[in-house]
Amino acid sequence: MHPDAPVDQLTNWSAASFGVYVHFPYCLSKCPYCDFASTAAKEVPEARYAKAIESELQQRLALTGFSGREVHSIFFGGGTPSLWNPKYVQAVLESLARSFSIHPRAEITLEANPGAADAERFRGFHAAGINRLSMGVQSFHADTLKTLGRSHDGTQAHRAFEAAMSAGFQNLSMDFIYGVHGQTIDQVEADAREAVAMQSTHLSAYALTLDKESLAEEVPLAKQLARGEVSLPPDDTVISMQRVIRDVYLSAGLQRYEISNYARPEFHSRHNSLYWTGGEYFALGVGATGCVNIAGKSVRYSNQRSAEKYLVEVEAQRLPEAKHEDISREELLTERIAMGLRLSSGIDLEKTCAQFEVPLGKRELVIKHLIHAGFAEKHGSRLVLTDRGFDMHSAIAAQLV
Repeated sequence: MHPDAPVDQLTNWSAASFGVYVHFPYCLSKCPYCDFASTAAKEVPEARYAKAIESELQQRLALTGFSGREVHSIFFGGGTPSLWNPKYVQAVLESLARSFSIHPRAEITLEANPGAADAERFRGFHAAGINRLSMGVQSFHADTLKTLGRSHDGTQAHRAFEAAMSAGFQNLSMDFIYGVHGQTIDQVEADAREAVAMQSTHLSAYALTLDKESLAEEVPLAKQLARGEVSLPPDDTVISMQRVIRDVYLSAGLQRYEISNYARPEFHSRHNSLYWTGGEYFALGVGATGCVNIAGKSVRYSNQRSAEKYLVEVEAQRLPEAKHEDISREELLTERIAMGLRLSSGIDLEKTCAQFEVPLGKRELVIKHLIHAGFAEKHGSRLVLTDRGFDMHSAIAAQLV
């Protein structure tokens, strides 16, 4: 096996091994916590952007020679992809189908805003070939949504979910954020209970992060935090919020397959699992980042984060890259360990190190300490973090890499 190929797979969960990510950068407004490549636009150049995506696709295929390769997952992220007219989403999917071999059971996800206007498009997205919706609900509480700059409310979220079900979607995910200024543990628990009552097949819950090291750009909410205008709950409260969410989701029959992700059996995100298990992902669009193997080397590239610069470059038949780099074996190993430890199935660390031709070395002593301290367990050959270990994931990953 090539050292850059996926070294591990999810136990009891299938992960895509090659996927395509399409980024749609446009939003009606920019959320104050969002550091993704997105821009508020009164008028979205829908047709122009779809044509640009197809043009970039052909340029990248000529460079990589990936034409005809089997694709197991496609993910439309943003930004707000649900602002895109379904006919343009379908055009992009048809272009991908002409260029790749799309697996008959490929997971094809589109991120959706719970607003009323977006919900009107759900039938069109389903007809276009989208088979999974991921809705950015974030909270059902008005004060939390206001802090996060979200324009929808809890009632609209419920209506959007019902509209998605009526449109034929059976695979529905909702995202939530906790650790927000002014948010209480009771509110977080109420959000979790309301979410599971809606019978979603997949739920994600992420702690709000505003530190500079974690952000691609300094966002307005981070600036407010620095000026003392807002404050985030203390770390122990955030951990308590995470544990409340975990307990509510598990009691409702969802399985925790990754630190922040829960799903009903067979409804995990195959595309996101690709990232966590070291698969390749082909990326298109503004600010999109891809990681693929070319001529025996693992390559990561990132596109221009400015929508206008991206369009100008692509329309001039130039790759819209802002960054292109070969990834060293050491970097790959570091990422593989850190990502693998996020999974409830853990990672076969000995196998991983062997594939990258490095000894376990001092890692063996670290593993023994982690197990003795109750932060990890061995399940056969796999190292699996306990709930206590998940709370300390970053520090544990740092010790092992």
